[in-house]
Amino acid sequence: MTPSRDIAGLIEIMAQLRTPVTGCPWDLEQDFASIAPYTIEEAYEVADAIVRHDLHDLCDELGDLLLQVVFHARMAEEQNAFAFGDVVEAITRKMIRRHPHVFADKDGNLTPGHVKGVWDRIKGEEKAERAARRGVDVPPPSSFLASVKAGQPALSQAMELQTKASSVGFDWNDPRAVLAKIREEADEIEAALDRGDQSEVAAETGDLMFALVNLARHVDADPELALRGTNVKFERRFGYIEQALAAKGRTLQEASLEEMDALWNEAKGNEIAD
Repeated sequence: MTPSRDIAGLIEIMAQLRTPVTGCPWDLEQDFASIAPYTIEEAYEVADAIVRHDLHDLCDELGDLLLQVVFHARMAEEQNAFAFGDVVEAITRKMIRRHPHVFADKDGNLTPGHVKGVWDRIKGEEKAERAARRGVDVPPPSSFLASVKAGQPALSQAMELQTKASSVGFDWNDPRAVLAKIREEADEIEAALDRGDQSEVAAETGDLMFALVNLARHVDADPELALRGTNVKFERRFGYIEQALAAKGRTLQEASLEEMDALWNEAKGNEIAD
């Protein structure tokens, strides 16, 4: 088998990998649950390539993510549930339905806000139709925030919850007010530490993180991208510590916290100087 630009080639490769006896033992023992973490990981790697503006890497990572879709579709086909073609048909039908202003009742005067409203309305209709197929009654939303998806990463969910609450006026008008809330949450963590209440410390830490997301929103910073940037910075500065110690013939394990902290500050100072 040779590489191909045709999706059929990738589908055939997966079919061979999943063929009993002659296929790959690792691929054969996988199921939806075991593959799901890889699917999430590949989606994050796509996002990382975008953040790094590495289009060559993005091409590779999109291929890895596509493989996950093909893998899930193949396992479903083996159970006579659906195949890759059904996945494609479902999403094309959905996109056509959710964009009537493009594929049906075109209206050049539609604003992005109007388009979002149509999208949300049609998504609601689709959700009701799926429930009807399963014979389940769809209860009315129990909360104004009920439409915020719970399955997404916590940072994104916090951002959406706050944005939606803000749309009805439940929000601060000044980022400095959010800073005051952050200080308040930090004080509550300290009080919980003094009491030795581990569960309360964890809960208050969550409150602090929620407040930090709120600050990011108020200063127009994406909290996920901001944290990724800090992660990169941490790796870079820690790498400086490793290199500086190695130049002295020493290892991380041999260095004291004070020595590593001094090298950290040195790395930070070098960045500022540059």
